[in-house]
Amino acid sequence: MRVPHNAVVVVADGRKMLFFRNEGDAEYPNLQVEKKRVDVNPADHEQAADLAGRAMGTRTSGGAWGSSNVENTDFHQLEEDRFAAETAELLKERALRNEFESLIIVAPPKTLGELRKHYHKEVSDRISAEIDKDLTKHPVSEIEAALAKAE
Repeated sequence: MRVPHNAVVVVADGRKMLFFRNEGDAEYPNLQVEKKRVDVNPADHEQAADLAGRAMGTRTSGGAWGSSNVENTDFHQLEEDRFAAETAELLKERALRNEFESLIIVAPPKTLGELRKHYHKEVSDRISAEIDKDLTKHPVSEIEAALAKAE
């Protein structure tokens, strides 16, 4: 993939976001970090206070009264979703200030799906590519190589 000069590349997952600017050209990208943020998001079992319970007095599909299990809330996933929404909000603010014309998003599929729910039209209009990979723990040189290999 060709990464236009001055394009913004966002590499994110549910707890880390990296904003890069391509200071190189389309053939030889030179990604420079503009912003980095890491969210503290403990495992779900460290955030949850209680186990799921049962709901009494619920109607079954046949209309009879009974009880049902209530699923645990996954607080870790909720925090990852919130972080993705916050990343989309930052992209919106930057797009509305015309800080970039071309945007490439690199994120694992689950995070990419959550980001898409929150894209503003100004962000969507500037996206030139989305790559469904988790590269947040990779050095910049490997991110540049992954972009070059992407289609």
